[in-house]
Formats: sequence, C-alpha cells, structure tokens
Amino acid sequence: MGMQPPIRFAFSDLGQRRTEREAEAELLARYNELDPFEQASEAQDILNRMLAENGGATIMNPTYIGSGWNIRIGRKAFINAAVVLDGSAPITIGHHTLVGPGVRFLTAYHPVDPAERQRWAFWARPITVGENVWIGADALIVAGVTIGDHSVVGAGSVVTKDVPRCTLVAGNPAHVIRQLDEPDPATLYELNP
Repeated sequence: MGMQPPIRFAFSDLGQRRTEREAEAELLARYNELDPFEQASEAQDILNRMLAENGGATIMNPTYIGSGWNIRIGRKAFINAAVVLDGSAPITIGHHTLVGPGVRFLTAYHPVDPAERQRWAFWARPITVGENVWIGADALIVAGVTIGDHSVVGAGSVVTKDVPRCTLVAGNPAHVIRQLDEPDPATLYELNP
C-alpha cells in the first residue's frame, strides 16, 4: 500500500474560504487571550467551534490553529503552548496523547519539481498521531506521517517517516532508538480514564 497522492491547492484556491478563515482567526485570537484552566468552559466552547472534533483536549496558549475544520483531537489529549497545527490536510491526534511546547504539525508543503511549484501553490498530506503518544518539545511532524500508538518522539526531532507503535524515535531525521514495551490494556488508563 503506497502513500496516497497529495491534496493539491492551485493559486486560485488561496482566496477561497475567506469568511471561514477570518472567523477562525477571530476565534483563535480570543482563545489565545484565555486561561485554559481558569476559563475552561469558554476555552472548550471555542475549541469545539474551531475543530472538526474535540474530545475535551487541553490546549495551552498561545497556539496556532489553521483550517481547524480538518483537525480532530481525542479525549484527554494535552497540547502544550506554542504548538502549530496546520490543517491544510486532516490532522488526527489520538486519545491521551501529550504534545510538548513548540511542536509543529505541518501538513502543507511545496512540490520539489520546479514546474510543479509554478503550477500549484502548495500540496498537503494528512498527519495521524495514535493514542497515548508523547511528542517532545520542538519536534516537527511533516506531511504524510503516521505515528503509532504508545510511541515517543524525542524533543527537537524531525519526523519525516511513519513511526511504528511502541517505538522511541529521535533525531534529524528521526530514527528508531528502541522499541518500547506494549502497555497492559487492563491497567493502561486506570489513573486517567
């Protein structure tokens, strides 16, 4: 099974969804002024309006969310401050996932071929992060990557390829450091259901 072709955006697409983008920018500005703990109800209301799906995630601010209608975040996920979520293509973040400060999820990219760069404004591919994943501070997750359940991405890593479940990766580009033990499903979420 090969990688799906990218979503292609023509230069003429750049002005589309202007009304939605302006509304999203206003919501994001309001969100970034809130205390996500002291004003949790209002914060969740804004996230519910911005995201395709929000399982009650805690997202620290400031943050950047672009094209939130393509972003799904599972329950009990925690996303630290200064995270970039570029939803040009779908982003899915699983339940109980922890995302460190400054992590960037970039679904958009430009074609390598010079002729294609002149033809298309940009391309995009989805990013999928499984359940109970920990992504360390300042990591970069690029377009088309899938990170398997229970995996760990070291701080500052650049993830350009899929990460299997229960795997620790680190580096630029990220490479396998070691396999992690499979968690016991009977007790995995006892303390944080």
